[in-house]
Amino acid sequence: MTDTGSLNLHWSQALIAGFIAAGVTDAVISPGSRSTPLALAMLRQPRLRCHVAIDERSAAFFALGMAKVQRHPVLLLATSGTAPANWLPAIIEAGQAGVPLIAISADRPPELQNCGANQTVNQTGMFAPYARAAHALGTPHAGFDPGYLHRLATQVCEQATWPHPGPVHINQPFREPLLPATPHIDDAIPAPVCQCPPQLASEATQVAELAARISGRPGVIVCGEMPSEPTLAPALAALAKQLGCPILAEPLSGLRFGPHDRSHLCVGYNRWLEGGVEGCMANPEWIIRLGAFPVTRNLQNYVSRITATHAVIEPWPRWSDPARRITHLFRTAPRDVCQALLAGITGSADAAWLEAFMAKEEEAAALRQPSAIHIVLDSVAEGSALFIGNSLAIRQLDSLSAHNDKMLHFFANRGASGIDGNISTAAGIAAAHGQTVALIGDLTCQHDLGGLALARQQDLVIIVVNNGGGGIFDYLPQRQLPEFEQGWRTPQNIDFSHAARMFDLGYAQADSNEALQRALNKALRAGGAHLIELKQIEAA
Repeated sequence: MTDTGSLNLHWSQALIAGFIAAGVTDAVISPGSRSTPLALAMLRQPRLRCHVAIDERSAAFFALGMAKVQRHPVLLLATSGTAPANWLPAIIEAGQAGVPLIAISADRPPELQNCGANQTVNQTGMFAPYARAAHALGTPHAGFDPGYLHRLATQVCEQATWPHPGPVHINQPFREPLLPATPHIDDAIPAPVCQCPPQLASEATQVAELAARISGRPGVIVCGEMPSEPTLAPALAALAKQLGCPILAEPLSGLRFGPHDRSHLCVGYNRWLEGGVEGCMANPEWIIRLGAFPVTRNLQNYVSRITATHAVIEPWPRWSDPARRITHLFRTAPRDVCQALLAGITGSADAAWLEAFMAKEEEAAALRQPSAIHIVLDSVAEGSALFIGNSLAIRQLDSLSAHNDKMLHFFANRGASGIDGNISTAAGIAAAHGQTVALIGDLTCQHDLGGLALARQQDLVIIVVNNGGGGIFDYLPQRQLPEFEQGWRTPQNIDFSHAARMFDLGYAQADSNEALQRALNKALRAGGAHLIELKQIEAA
């Protein structure tokens, strides 16, 4: 095996076989020439599900959506030149949000670099600030050891998942001819490498010191976006009960919906924090934070005021403290810390502390009006996935959703909070999870119209809130500028029915909550891909 085409193919087969052995199940491929050996190795590997997406930016967000559900790396493949550069927004999101991706860019060989060769750019280190690791491989060579590539794949999978999940970049150059005249595929898979990641544990003395600080004192638990962990919700509920404290839980925490004890849960805080709080509620003596920093400004400000004891439980090696208030940091599984604290708590806060929060919750619930958010949450089936767009949509979900025992799975691109690639991400979630509903804004939809090409293959209902442009800016200081409409609100007057027809999606328009209810129920019963254009939505 010395001819170049055969070397390229066998090299690619060995690398892909290593990824299969490491547990990878899905790949997203964008067509191209230089990536042909890897694309063929993927497409002819029976244990790998391949998804083809023409637009590399859309492909990357689609892979991101799949990896959000699976919590395991998804392969991403593109040809050389500007093709992999289109991955950058999704790579940034994956890095910020802790989502495992393996991005493989094909490249020209060294002799065609820095000499004006067509479709050649410097791809090495292209994603350096955002990738967990990067591997610049050499061109396939005679006599290579397949075991090297098998174990490289295992190493890359570990780098993408531990200790901080995120993207890993592989740059793979190929010489021509790219394939042999008669390609022969060897689909054998090597034995997997047995891996045993370490279990992070906190010092018992540190846990005991925190337990002593918070026992019998008024405080709060605040939960932002975090990976789904079924055993965490009961542990948190038990800890809150023992402490006599509220849990302020964002939708992306996964705590608002499910069969666990929600008696200490607060979800209406955006309303009762709007004008500030007075009395005892204004000055908690301690806070325990889990997950990402809060989404909405009201909760951010409330959290940032708590300085005496500000504990963060964060197993990933990231620093989650934009307010610069941390006094305690636990690098271990949140459930384990909760259970350890539970054993060390010696008393709860005065009953009036929790009662004050629950009274505010009752007031907020009484003022809550029927909304599109409620229609979506009530209509979807148990176990459904919901993808929520950024800007106004995520804030309205945070403000308007209640909580109940129906298990739902929430997703959003909150790592960098961009509006790019939202449809593609939702399509990837649907591909990995099943029936999914996405709620996004009109500008977000326009920004990713190409994602409808991937959406049409999925069981996905996309609700587009057409409120005439960037509605989030109505709540920001830019609203007072004379150039507001031109430079920020930017109404587009798009007819989304044409986009739906172009990509063969079902379409309906709704101008009221009742019409949305009918359209959504019809789309969910029918299954497949649908776009519902909602002409109005209540303000948060």
